[in-house]
Amino acid sequence: MSYLQKSPWIIHYDASSCNGCDIEVLACLTPLYDVERFGILNTGNPKHADIFVITGGVNEINKEVVQNIYEQMPHPKVVVAVGICACSGGVFKECYNISGGVATVIPVDVYVPGCAARPESIIDGIVQALGILEQKRGTMKTGAEGTV
Repeated sequence: MSYLQKSPWIIHYDASSCNGCDIEVLACLTPLYDVERFGILNTGNPKHADIFVITGGVNEINKEVVQNIYEQMPHPKVVVAVGICACSGGVFKECYNISGGVATVIPVDVYVPGCAARPESIIDGIVQALGILEQKRGTMKTGAEGTV
């Protein structure tokens, strides 16, 4: 974690899940799992967030909300889809009101499958996202791809 220039901040959004994955994401913040030991802070403002943690399948009602949160986040940013519903639509994939996983609306960098995803898996996905975030920051500094 010493290579990070600042503490990464995450924003969490429930895009219509059953709340199973949401409870596990919140469990990551408790003293038992303590994701803050990695310097990660939870924020409610997308303009301060580096990592977008999203749970649940995307539907027509929240599609614009997901896009809006993503667009408000500064570059570089990383998206973590938590739970099988966020990854692919899950058991609700064939429902009339589900468009599918998060990747149908915004680009996803890390997938954390599970129903519900375990806190250990979520933390592992967020740590993977930190590596991707630093890689994107390095790319932006060198100007190889412009803004990522």
